[in-house]
Amino acid sequence: MPRIPPTARKGLLTLHLVTSLGWLGADLVLLTLGIAVQRGADPAVVYPVAALVGTRLFAPLSVLVWLIGVASALLTPWGLVRYRWVLVKLVLTTVMVGLVLFLLTPNLRHAGVLGAALPARDRADLVIAPAVSTSLMIIATVLSTYKPWGRRPAARAALASRDRAATRM
Repeated sequence: MPRIPPTARKGLLTLHLVTSLGWLGADLVLLTLGIAVQRGADPAVVYPVAALVGTRLFAPLSVLVWLIGVASALLTPWGLVRYRWVLVKLVLTTVMVGLVLFLLTPNLRHAGVLGAALPARDRADLVIAPAVSTSLMIIATVLSTYKPWGRRPAARAALASRDRAATRM
């Protein structure tokens, strides 16, 4: 496993935190804009703004968060699949990035073009999607903070095997 110096590790962690907070902030902006339309704001004004935030900020941040998170896992003792909480965060983030890139971003672009002509069911999706992703981001934050569960059994066995081999030498 490659190791990086503590200063670089803290820099990577800081970068991951900053991009993750930016992603959460952009998500909350999208949620706020979706709710604003539900409460009577002009969709012809709000949806183009939501499309801009989604395509220029939210989608790129989602990819950055994923890339930096994977790099952090690979370059630190946590590993990518060694701990259950890291693996769960990886799966959650991968699913969210996929949904952002292939579902939410096209829907935001579509809403930006249609504005007030966007059907009511599609308007609801532009509130539900950010609400769900905000919840998932909060779950990922709790996982990072509390680090539940511990090592995966396969990782524990591999570590024990490696330790036995090192003591034989």
